[in-house]
Amino acid sequence: MPNTTTFEFTSFACRRTPVGLVGIGESGGLVTRLLFMQDDAAPVVTSSSSLLDEALRQLDAWFSGRLREFSLPLVEPRTAFERRVREAMLRIPYGATASYGELAAAIGSPGAARAVGTACGRNPLPLIVPCHRVVAAGGRIGGFLGGIEMKRWLLDFERRNGC
Repeated sequence: MPNTTTFEFTSFACRRTPVGLVGIGESGGLVTRLLFMQDDAAPVVTSSSSLLDEALRQLDAWFSGRLREFSLPLVEPRTAFERRVREAMLRIPYGATASYGELAAAIGSPGAARAVGTACGRNPLPLIVPCHRVVAAGGRIGGFLGGIEMKRWLLDFERRNGC
């Protein structure tokens, strides 16, 4: 049985996307990591597993506007709280947003908006688990692993393709 408490990978593949080079890692039949990489950080490599082939196919479909929700086996979150936050993020519809406070209330932890923000920041699978859809109070763009401009681009992309 794979270790589901780490985010290491045994296979890795990269793809150029509209937001730059994206890397996906897998181990033990689970997608464990999605990374936004510097374009000159690594060559684009061919996937080395059927899971990575499928992950790249879904990534391409998402960026072409044909896919709204990823369907891949994912590594489990590290804590029960992070699991609840992940489940709440996965319920945010494509093209929509929810605030950290709204997610905190949705998981039964009102007042835990900062903890939700921390859990979002620890999400090893951005895009696949759509932490970019979580915003600060009043709809302000909060932090994101790929940066504020990328988060804004992703939200605008979903809004344009959401109909």
